[in-house]
Amino acid sequence: MAFWPETIATAAAARRRRAPADGEAGYTILEVLVVITIIGLLIGLVAPLVLQQLGGARDSIAKESIQRMGTVLDLYNLDVGSYPSTEQGLQALLTKPQGVQNWNGPYLKGDGVPKDPWGHEFVYTSPTQRPGKPYDLCSYGSDGPGAPASDQICN
Repeated sequence: MAFWPETIATAAAARRRRAPADGEAGYTILEVLVVITIIGLLIGLVAPLVLQQLGGARDSIAKESIQRMGTVLDLYNLDVGSYPSTEQGLQALLTKPQGVQNWNGPYLKGDGVPKDPWGHEFVYTSPTQRPGKPYDLCSYGSDGPGAPASDQICN
């Protein structure tokens, strides 16, 4: 126990020796500018990659949503015997259309038809013009309605 006070005294003396003189504490403007430049370069390199990943994630979510809606449309088809017409639209999954027998819905949870990741409504067409498909279910992507066909995400 006799060495404890000596150790404390030695540590205090070391701290006094390391204390900077007045005017020497802090960073120079050059050091601050170098750090800001490095941070700016990192943001400039990383931000575009992050934004690209975000756009790809929305595309993936739109594709998954279209697949889920396709499954719901298949259930409707099993119950009713046909897919909703273009005039009935996806609203037929929530409320029974006139003249439809064996409707066993609602087929979707919630108050309305889901929207795509960009907040636009899905576009539903039945019958379709594409061979081998009973209907078209598409999202126009980030451009919204009027987007070129190459930007559309469809079933």
